[in-house]
Amino acid sequence: LVAGYQYRYELQDIASRVSAGLVPGSPLALGEQDGRATVTLEKALNGHFEARVSVNGTMIRTVVDTGASSTVLNAADARAVGIDPDGLRYTVPVGTANGITNAAGARVDEIAIGTIVRKDLPVLVAAPGTLGQSLLGMNFISTLSGFDVRGDRMILRD
Repeated sequence: LVAGYQYRYELQDIASRVSAGLVPGSPLALGEQDGRATVTLEKALNGHFEARVSVNGTMIRTVVDTGASSTVLNAADARAVGIDPDGLRYTVPVGTANGITNAAGARVDEIAIGTIVRKDLPVLVAAPGTLGQSLLGMNFISTLSGFDVRGDRMILRD
């Protein structure tokens, strides 16, 4: 018991590494730097940084996209977090790698990744069938004190 207590942080890191390997987008490590929360993500097999993000208390998988100005939910994720995609008006033009499409504006009460939490954020909802995976965009990332990419790891700093 004493050894387990003494090595609790190392054991927590091992558990985080195992869960990150088994559940795509799980944080590799949660920590603190200069008194601020940090979340470390590992690059997924597809070459993107993915994160399991809590939106309005519901976990969804997102791609961390520094090229997206806004957080964008696909229709299924929007529905899961309490937004009715059928009741939205898709009038916001959005430029994507595949061209221009339309999305709908909405708000969420909370977005959290690990211990980093932001309240009352605007999001876009992609029209049904137009976005495979939701995106965690710069409207969330720009609220951080910073982020670093070091090889296959991304470190988000609150």
